[in-house]
Amino acid sequence: MAVSISVTLLLFVLAVVFLRSGGLKPSHAIVCALLGFFLAGTSMATTIQDGLNATAGVVGSLKP
Repeated sequence: MAVSISVTLLLFVLAVVFLRSGGLKPSHAIVCALLGFFLAGTSMATTIQDGLNATAGVVGSLKP
């Protein structure tokens, strides 16, 4: 578990650096995809999913 969290944090930092540099190259996209896979395996996955579901519910309930 500790290795998974360390790798997840490292990939998160790399993804932020890549996005802030202004260009998302194929290698950067691979790092972002790996970040997603590692996040899915952590205990934060359910919290992220609940947050996305709540946000989708709020956006879906808005009337124009």
